[in-house]
Amino acid sequence: MSALPRQTIGIIGTGRVGAVLGAALRAAGHDVVAASGGSAAAQGRIARLLPGTPVLPAEQVARAATDLLVLSVPDDALAGVVDEIAGVLRPGQVVLHTSGAHGLAVLGAAAIAGARPLALHPAMTFTGTAADLARLPGISYGITAPADLKAFAEDLVHDLGGTPEWVAEHDRALYHAALAHGANHLVTLVNEAMDRLRDAGVVYPEKVLAPLLHAALDNTLRMRDAALTGPVVRGDAGTVARHVETLTETAPDSVPAYVALARRTADRAIAAGRLRPHDAEALLDVLASDRPERVA
Repeated sequence: MSALPRQTIGIIGTGRVGAVLGAALRAAGHDVVAASGGSAAAQGRIARLLPGTPVLPAEQVARAATDLLVLSVPDDALAGVVDEIAGVLRPGQVVLHTSGAHGLAVLGAAAIAGARPLALHPAMTFTGTAADLARLPGISYGITAPADLKAFAEDLVHDLGGTPEWVAEHDRALYHAALAHGANHLVTLVNEAMDRLRDAGVVYPEKVLAPLLHAALDNTLRMRDAALTGPVVRGDAGTVARHVETLTETAPDSVPAYVALARRTADRAIAAGRLRPHDAEALLDVLASDRPERVA
């Protein structure tokens, strides 16, 4: 049962996030009355996830959304979209954006027009397909809201099956940096690992990595730095030097990232008491050089 009274909703920006959230809100019993999407991909998502929803220009979507207008556009485009539609907004209308990096300030023009600003970011990666709907229950939403909208935001997140996480306006960039560092960089890291396994002759690197990575992630979420294993936490400077040497020969573009992460791993291991500073000296010497020497 919906926690909110039935809302009349418009979606501006039907990329991977907007179309899925619109579908989830419709499934919760709300009316998605209009959506915007200029590209063929966006219109395809509307057809698949929000069938029957009129596809309209942004200003017309804003007019049609008498209760709630959802802005799900790229971070750098958000301020421009708000300025574009500010003239058609009405007092009391809730204008919500899904950007993790922005808070309420970017909705300033909407607030001046009398709309009620709300920042609500789903902490999830999206594909823009129906498969995302199954992932929504239980996820967190980073919310920045004025005091008079906090109850509304909580009820909206409840309708989406999620958990509210309150983020202060001045902490939005840090909140988003943490998520991007953990999720986006993880994709890059795993792809790098699969590429290097292919270089080593492994035909199906995903099969090799899957159980290892699932266990590492599960252990880390439960045990934090105590989950760390491998040559850095053991202080195996020779092994790390050989890693860097072979990466330099095979995939030199991977070397800076490997060295930077190894250095940060060593710092965390020392701070957590997993690696004694004395045992780390040779390792840190290897990592301090752009061209680590082989250590016997």
